[in-house]
Amino acid sequence: MTQLSLSDDKASLADKVQRVFGSLAIDKQRLPMSQLQKRGVPGYVAEWLLEMLAPGMGPLTLSEAEHVREWTAKWIPRPEDQNLIKSRLQRGDIVKVLTPVQVEVILKRHRQERVARMPLLGIDDAHISDAQVEQFPDLLRQGMWGIVELINTGDGVAIISFKPMQARVDLSLYKEARCAFDFDEWLDLMVLSMGYAPESFSPQQKILLVMRLLPLVQKSMHLVELAPKGTGKSYVYENISPHVRLLSGGNVSPAVLFVNNASGQWGLLARFAVVVLDEVQTLKFERPKEIVGGLKGFLANGRLTRGGMYETASDCGLVLLANIALDDRQQPVRYPYVGELPEFLQETAFLDRVKGLIPGWELPKLQSKHLACSVGLKSDFFGDVLLALRNDLGPDQLCKQRIHVEGAAAIRNENAVRDIASGMTKILFPHGEFTDRDFYRYCVKPAVRLRQLIWEQLYDLDPEYRQYGRELKAIVE
Repeated sequence: MTQLSLSDDKASLADKVQRVFGSLAIDKQRLPMSQLQKRGVPGYVAEWLLEMLAPGMGPLTLSEAEHVREWTAKWIPRPEDQNLIKSRLQRGDIVKVLTPVQVEVILKRHRQERVARMPLLGIDDAHISDAQVEQFPDLLRQGMWGIVELINTGDGVAIISFKPMQARVDLSLYKEARCAFDFDEWLDLMVLSMGYAPESFSPQQKILLVMRLLPLVQKSMHLVELAPKGTGKSYVYENISPHVRLLSGGNVSPAVLFVNNASGQWGLLARFAVVVLDEVQTLKFERPKEIVGGLKGFLANGRLTRGGMYETASDCGLVLLANIALDDRQQPVRYPYVGELPEFLQETAFLDRVKGLIPGWELPKLQSKHLACSVGLKSDFFGDVLLALRNDLGPDQLCKQRIHVEGAAAIRNENAVRDIASGMTKILFPHGEFTDRDFYRYCVKPAVRLRQLIWEQLYDLDPEYRQYGRELKAIVE
């Protein structure tokens, strides 16, 4: 009887999501069946492809799955296909493929031009017209996935046409759609749209999951999440939007993060909405003192600079993901928790500028039952609408006016709680309708907890912070 009730609830929510959002909804169980992500295609691109190649709901049929595989084999190149594609271009063929494209501007004395870089194809100097760049300015920012047609002109490779994958974002319609769902339904929809099965998580765990969306909806939202391996810390970030850049493995230098002083090329924190450093214990940081010095200034005031040569502003959010060891009670073995971070990132002046710490150790390790198998929002639309909420200043003003922090009365504590609460309001109540009780329970209280975890680390690590109280308390007027 319980299982029947659960199935009925899932069907009821799925029907409502399809009715309210129409073509912006997708059956999430279709994505793993398509095996598109095994070709290195992020979720927001894969779902766009599925809608184009095999629209519909329910499991993919054998014929649909075969059609997707055939299309994938033809249009999505593998790394080993680079020379085959270049050979076709050399023969004079027009080559049409799905690939990410990044446009860079070269300003040198003897060479001033725009070039398109396509790393999947091993091409880093293709010609692209001014009209195409002006039509799709994101090519100059973080780059875009799309279907390109290429030709060899004799002077090099040129892009004849570019068809990007683009979501249709109407924030007013999104807010209006929220009115059709009660709180539990909307929370489940958020979890589903992230790629998780809400029925496999407790209410508290669902709130923790959606907190991973905070850097998308809130400008300059800097977070740390500590969790065991296999809890899906990076899953959302690598599949939700091209405006989110995930770094996992390899070298991280001041030039990569801030600016390359030799070329003037701005780094990731200037070009993306969110930058995520995954498994920071395994990353190789070049000149860590310079990195943490630059990060302290950036996290404090949103200014990016390096050696005073270049300076710009950025509202990019920085997320640090790290593994944490647990005991047999599934509690962290080590305290302070931030001891799991690289030593140079444990500096209290740096940690104080981080808004909050997500206790990912309270989430289960992902199994197949934890992955979404019902209807949610398409990842490309979902990611874009979350980013559009960054410019919704209503919740920011509301939280500034109504929330005051007592106890540990440092101004950064109050600002952090307000910012996190504002982000939770945008995620859970984008239409702006909620009771005082729900505002405190689902927005303010979780915000206090995330900041409290940071504050406890500071309090225990550095005597300077002990002039204030250990416990944060938020007053809502």
